[in-house]
Amino acid sequence: MELQTARLLLRRWRDDDRTAFAALNADAQVMEHFPTTLTRDESDAFIGRIEAGFDEHRYGLWAVERLDRHQFIGFVGLIRHTFEAHFTPAVEVGWRLGREHWGQGFATEAAAAALAYGFEVIELHEIVSMTAATNLRSQRVMQRLGMTRDAADDFDHPRLPVGHHLRRHVLYRLTRPSPNPDPTWQPSPPQRSRS
Repeated sequence: MELQTARLLLRRWRDDDRTAFAALNADAQVMEHFPTTLTRDESDAFIGRIEAGFDEHRYGLWAVERLDRHQFIGFVGLIRHTFEAHFTPAVEVGWRLGREHWGQGFATEAAAAALAYGFEVIELHEIVSMTAATNLRSQRVMQRLGMTRDAADDFDHPRLPVGHHLRRHVLYRLTRPSPNPDPTWQPSPPQRSRS
C-alpha cells in the first residue's frame, strides 16, 4: 500500500516517525485550524488509529516522505468519517505537513495520488474534503485538486461546541471520473524508444 509520486513516498508508519510527528502536532501554527495541539501520547495514539484503519479499510493516512531527503514530513491520505452530518458516512482526503514543507506543492501532489488510489483501487464513488471555514490555505489545495464547494454543504462540525470559532466547516467534493463514453476510443500504442 505504498504510493510514489515524482517527489514523495506515501507509506505505512514506522516507529522512527513518532518523534517528528509529535513535534508537528505540537506546533501551534500547524494546528491553527484544529481545536488544540496534541501531546506526545495523543500523537502516538493517533498513529495507532491510523494503522488500524489501514488494516480495516485498505486505505488510510499515509506517512509522507520526501524522496530527495528520505525525510518524514507529515501525512496525506484517506480517512473514513461516520460522525453525524448530512454527507456522512464519507471518505475524506486530508493532509497535515510540517511548516517547513508548506508552499512547495507537496500536499497537492500527495493528495492527488491518494485520490487516484481511492477512485481506481478502492473504487470509491465520491471523496470529500473538509476544513474550518477560516483555513484558506487548505481550501486552495482542494481547489487545485479539482474539488468543488457548494455553500449549501457547509456545516457546523458536531464534535466542536456551539460558539467555538472553528465550528463552521466548508465541504468540498470530488466524484469518481466517468469512463470514457466514446466506445471507439482506444489508448495510443506505446512509443518504442530509439536506441
